[in-house]
Order: sequence, then structure tokens, then C-alpha cells
Amino acid sequence: MKPKISIITLGVSDLKRSLNFYRDGLGFPTHEYKDDAGIVFFKMEGTWLALYPLADLAEDLGEDAKRAGLAVGWEKAAPGGSPVTLAHNVGTKEEVDTVVQLAVDSGATLVKQPQDVFWGGYSGYFADPDDHLWEVAYNPFMDLT
Repeated sequence: MKPKISIITLGVSDLKRSLNFYRDGLGFPTHEYKDDAGIVFFKMEGTWLALYPLADLAEDLGEDAKRAGLAVGWEKAAPGGSPVTLAHNVGTKEEVDTVVQLAVDSGATLVKQPQDVFWGGYSGYFADPDDHLWEVAYNPFMDLT
């Protein structure tokens, strides 16, 4: 198995709202999006991001996963309830401030104001409309941009 993540799929409660946030607010380019598709793909640098209705994601896991307790309650789960953060790295502290502000202006909730952090970098957090957490960070020790 290659050490690679091809697609990150976020289960969302309102596909249109999330599409508007990511495409129109943050400027992520969609890939062959059609209004009746039921899923949205964004081509990113190095991976893909997908938005998929949470109930459909639970259904996609199938009955075996539900019987094993892996998808119990997903249809009713609060999006973003998983202890996962998505990270977006930029080249300067100023870019962190700019990106976090763009997200907030686009409908995100500010979770943590950008600031110098314990590991020597600079970062802030926002939550998308379904409370998926994003960290925007500047890492002076390695280029992750």
C-alpha cells in the first residue's frame, strides 16, 4: 500500500451550504460538478476533497459496518464529531491571518485566533458550516506549502 491519502470525504448536513462555503467562499475549484450529482469533488494540490451527505455516507458504509457498530447513529450524528482536523499550511504569518479571515467572512466559525504556538509556528483554527475543524498554519521549520 502506498503511503498516500487520495480523497478526504467530509460528511455534511447540507450539501448546498457546504458547496457554497468551499467553492464560493474559499474558492476551491470543483471537478465536473452537476447540481443533481449528490456529491461534490474539489481537486486539491496532492489530494481531493469530497463533500457527501452524512446519511448517504452512513448508507455507503453498509449493513456490516452498522452491525459492527461502526456507523451507528451516523445518519443523526453531528458533522465534525470525529476528532480530526484538516490542515492548510501557508508561507507566512500574514497568510495565516488572511486565510482565517477569508474563511470567517465566508461563513466559518472562528475557533482559535491565529497566534504564535508552542511548537514555534503560527496558527489559527476555524470550523466549516458542519463544524469540521481546519487549522491554518505557518511552519518556519519545514515547507508544507
